[in-house]
Amino acid sequence: MSESNHASLNPISILPKPLLDLLTQYLQQKVTPTIEIDPTQLAYRWVGGHTGHLEPLSVNLFLSLDDLHGIDTQKAKLVQNTRQFLKGYPANHVLMTGTRGAGKSSLIRALLQAYHAEGLRVIEIARDDLLVLDKIRAAINALPADSNCRYVVYCDDLAFNGQDESYRTLKSVLDGSLDSEQDKLLVYATSNRRHLLPQLMKDNVNIYNGQTDEVNPYETIDETVSLSDRFGLWLSFYPMNQQTYLQIVQHYLAIQQKQMPASNIKNAELAEDIRANALRWASERGGRSGRVAYQFSRYWVGQTQLKAADNLL
Repeated sequence: MSESNHASLNPISILPKPLLDLLTQYLQQKVTPTIEIDPTQLAYRWVGGHTGHLEPLSVNLFLSLDDLHGIDTQKAKLVQNTRQFLKGYPANHVLMTGTRGAGKSSLIRALLQAYHAEGLRVIEIARDDLLVLDKIRAAINALPADSNCRYVVYCDDLAFNGQDESYRTLKSVLDGSLDSEQDKLLVYATSNRRHLLPQLMKDNVNIYNGQTDEVNPYETIDETVSLSDRFGLWLSFYPMNQQTYLQIVQHYLAIQQKQMPASNIKNAELAEDIRANALRWASERGGRSGRVAYQFSRYWVGQTQLKAADNLL
């Protein structure tokens, strides 16, 4: 049979062009491009959804572990776990939960600043893109053995609703698949919710009242806690007291003063007007945290600089 006859029997060749275009578009949406990782790149972020790619990040390494105050216990445990990981010793996936602005995300940036020279690398991925986590893991495993890099896959503000199926991919990577034990990849996640799947009062009520169609209704409750259980290390962050908050304010103001000497900020102790304004700032923001302290320091130094500049005019 001639090549032309073969072509005439190809079902793709007889499809109308609009249908062929739709088929091509559908396949492009379902196929994830090949993932390539450069060990010299300190950090990546996954962008573009399921058919996206790893975007190299220009990392600002100004934040150090010593800049994070009021979370010494959590910091020490995370540093120890990360050092074990970098040395090739057993280490755990980490779930950091608790009050907002307490330093959970900042710890990740500070870890990269402290340990990038020892091979630590970070890949940031959004909750909605977790379906590509298996492919990222495969790309990491395909790196040369002498690359000496280990990757923390970082997922910020992790939480799922009851209809979200992407958490199953995360469960498999954490613990469950045949190759879930990793020596080059750990997942560090932050969340304001300790149990990453919602637990509803009505589920308990339905069980107690017998108003459920499930034969084993308690398995539904077990499912809601099974994901967080697969993180070996849980770190909880709590609201800070006033003294710790003011110490953090003082620390960030001192850093700003080194960068802008004209700010005229006392290092020894907070001036009374700065202290009062810092407390008022926290009250207006609804609570004290490291993030609020940092934001206040930028506000105070910025306005001080602006006033000084205006007086020179």
